[in-house]
Amino acid sequence: MSIINFPVSTEKALRMMESENKLVFDVDMKATKNDIKAAIEKELKAKVVSVRTVITFKGQKRAYVKFGQETPAIDIATNLGLM
Repeated sequence: MSIINFPVSTEKALRMMESENKLVFDVDMKATKNDIKAAIEKELKAKVVSVRTVITFKGQKRAYVKFGQETPAIDIATNLGLM
């Protein structure tokens, strides 16, 4: 089971990346916040400060992941190919 499906690159997500050091990911519906945090820290090798989740009206689960000051979200997005 893959916990993280793909990163989301909407206008809101890009704004949050610049202002709040956050990235948005589409995640598995059964994944918990702790699962998401562990998967992102393992795959991206970046310190995660917090994870917030929301279920969209389309039935998708999104995770808003805030990274530590030592790892800018823009650098991570560049490595993922979002920028």
